[in-house]
Amino acid sequence: MNWITKIIKAGEKIKTAIRERATKEDIAKSDWTSCCKGPILKKDLEENLWVCPGPCHKHFRINPKQRFDLLFGSEGYEILKTPMPPDDPLNFADTKSYKDRLKSARKKTGLNCSMVVADGSINKIRLTAIASDFNYMGASIGAAEGEAFLFAAQHSIENNQPLLVVATGGGMKMQESIISLNQMTRTTLAINELKAKKIPYIVLFADPVAGGITASYAMLGDIHIAEPGALIAFAGRRVIEGTVKEELPENFQKSEHVQTCGFVDTIIQRKDLSEKIGILLSILLKKQSEVKIDDGDKTSEDNIENREAS
Repeated sequence: MNWITKIIKAGEKIKTAIRERATKEDIAKSDWTSCCKGPILKKDLEENLWVCPGPCHKHFRINPKQRFDLLFGSEGYEILKTPMPPDDPLNFADTKSYKDRLKSARKKTGLNCSMVVADGSINKIRLTAIASDFNYMGASIGAAEGEAFLFAAQHSIENNQPLLVVATGGGMKMQESIISLNQMTRTTLAINELKAKKIPYIVLFADPVAGGITASYAMLGDIHIAEPGALIAFAGRRVIEGTVKEELPENFQKSEHVQTCGFVDTIIQRKDLSEKIGILLSILLKKQSEVKIDDGDKTSEDNIENREAS
C-alpha cells in the first residue's frame, strides 16, 4: 500500500467518523425519535411516560429526575446530597483521561455521579430511593456511586424507612480497577445492615442491568420488580454464545425470560409502578389489613395472612 492509498483511506475513515458523530448529535437534538411504528415526537413519548404507544410497548430509558417524578410526583420528593470521593484515584488514561471522561459525563447530565438519591413517599409511606442515569458513562459504578448507595442505605436505617433501588447500568468502572470492584462488597454489606434492621429493600430492574451490578446489589432485594423488556444479564449474549457454542433463545436475558427462571418476582408496566410499589410496601410494613385482589371487588385479609405464614 503506497502513501497515497493510505492518505485516501485515512480521509474516508475521518469522513465516516464525522458523519456518525453528526448523526448521533442530530438525533439527540431532534424533536423526534423512532420505534416500531416509525417516527414519534419526543413530546408525545414523554406524555406516555416514555413508553412506545405502538404494539412493542418499548420502555425507553429515563433519567433519575424523570424516574422520581414518575414514582413520587414532581413535588413529592427531595434530592439528597451524597458524599463525593476523589475523582481519579488511579490517574487512569486510555484513549482519553478518566478525568476528561468524568467532565464530559457531568456536562452531559448535570450530575456529579451516575447515582442520585431521593427521599419521597408512595402511598403515604416514606422511603429512600436510588436511580441512575445511563447517560453518565453507562451508569457504571465507581467509588462515588458506592458512596451514594451507602449514604442511601444509612439514610434508610436512620429514618427507619424502606430502600428502593432502580437498578440500571453496565457494571463496574474499570477506570477505578479494584476500587470499583470493591463497591460490590460494600453495597452487599450495606444491604445486610438493612436486612438486620428488618427494613424492606426493593429492587426495580430498568433496562439495562449488567455485570457487577447484577452480581451484587441488584440481586439481593426482598422483592424484585422489572419493567417489560429490560435487559438483565451478567455477561453479554455474544460472549455466552461464543463460550457455550450454541444459539440462545431470542428473549434470553430479557426480564420476561429472567422471571421464568425465578430471578424476577413480577413485571410491572411503568404507568403502574407507583401504585403497585405502594401496595407492596403496605403489605411489607403491615400498614393495612386488606388489599384488593384480582378476582373482582373481593378483598381478602386471609390472603395476606396466608402469604405471611408461607
